[in-house]
Amino acid sequence: MKIIALFVTIFCLTSISFGQDLFKERIRKLSSNKTSIYIEKGIFHNGGVKVQSSLKSLRQSYNPKQGFERIVMDFSTNQVPKIYGHISSDDKKLYLDIFETTLAKDFKSVPSTRFIEKVNFFPIESNHLSLDLKLKGKVSADIFYLENPGRLVIDLKN
Repeated sequence: MKIIALFVTIFCLTSISFGQDLFKERIRKLSSNKTSIYIEKGIFHNGGVKVQSSLKSLRQSYNPKQGFERIVMDFSTNQVPKIYGHISSDDKKLYLDIFETTLAKDFKSVPSTRFIEKVNFFPIESNHLSLDLKLKGKVSADIFYLENPGRLVIDLKN
């Protein structure tokens, strides 16, 4: 029994020491328009309402004049569902949790983009969708949402 308790203690301490300390991260509320404030790390949310939605598509465009790539997530509702996210440019990751949302049956996605290597989808529960965007390198992001129809917009640049 003592060996099990020792193992659990060591495991917990190791997990704590190597885990991310999100308390040091700044928490930002997303705007409903482009701010041109690019962030490399931090936690963000839209303060959204609970609305049953589905993610219809993930599309991409690149604007060489302005130097950013735009990723747009289209939702089936006029409002964007509740979203929490975390960006870590050092880890080359952008994480999104989208509540009360499922993937549409005819969902369309882009496999790889200028700044995104891969997008992983994790339907955690029947109404909770998590996304993991693996970035190709260090980037900064301007993240905002639009309504009528509901869209989450992520502008990425070096």
